[in-house]
Amino acid sequence: MSPFETAKLANGTEVHGLVNIPAMLIVLIITLIVVRGTKGSAWFNAIVVTLKVSVVLVFIALGWQYIDPANYQPYIPQNTGEFGEFGWSGILRGAGVVFFVFIGFDIVATMAQETKNPQKNMPIGIIGSLLICTVLFVLFGHVLTGLANYTEFKNSAAPVAIAIEKTPYAWLSSAVILAIIIGYTSVILVDLLGQTRVFFAMAKDGLLPPVFARVHERFGTPLQSGLLLGLFIALFAGFVPIAVVGEMTSIGTLLAFVMVCIGVLIMRKKEPNAPAASARRWCRWCPSWAS
Repeated sequence: MSPFETAKLANGTEVHGLVNIPAMLIVLIITLIVVRGTKGSAWFNAIVVTLKVSVVLVFIALGWQYIDPANYQPYIPQNTGEFGEFGWSGILRGAGVVFFVFIGFDIVATMAQETKNPQKNMPIGIIGSLLICTVLFVLFGHVLTGLANYTEFKNSAAPVAIAIEKTPYAWLSSAVILAIIIGYTSVILVDLLGQTRVFFAMAKDGLLPPVFARVHERFGTPLQSGLLLGLFIALFAGFVPIAVVGEMTSIGTLLAFVMVCIGVLIMRKKEPNAPAASARRWCRWCPSWAS
């Protein structure tokens, strides 16, 4: 743990953390994979994604057989009288907490320079992966709350384990935990990969020092940028409390999405003749001002 966190041992003794070494190591290892090239990163990511999606599908398929319909009564619990305490306002509150899980989809846009036919393939990649993951999220949540009543998940750090206890598949709990860890690993990979490309584009435009735009002759990647970024994030992961990092991730995602939306509106006003063939092709049903 970080030096700002404490934990209680089995004998009740309270100890202070020093440095989160596992967090630093995984960031540095993923950084080395990223700087070696897109092909290696894509190969590693494909394996990781296949493993975690397989576990999610297995959980949905096996858990569906043991769903108790009584747990869905009512499907949307009645509001307690306070905003955000169940009801429709509770749904909005929940969405505000988990929206950052969609951070990975915007990273696809940073890979335009390394994509074959980006005008066609990037919209397919973004929208296709968004639809697939949203369906999996909904099905996973449906099975989770069908196996155990939602009240049982209160103040629990391991809701999946609670749900799996309702089935005879005890081994599935370890598999899901493994899938979660694997999922975090793939997110680190995608974010590190995308951020170096963002810095590369910004450096090309003169918004960052030229070091971030230098490409390695052998690997064909912004090596120095990737190493600097990986080292900074590793130090951050090792010495900043996980709760603070989680909150910063959430607010950072929201800020990034808001800035992109504002930037698109400004660009549409200042650069009305900018190429938008891909947008027109995907928005044939949109009004003329959105084409």
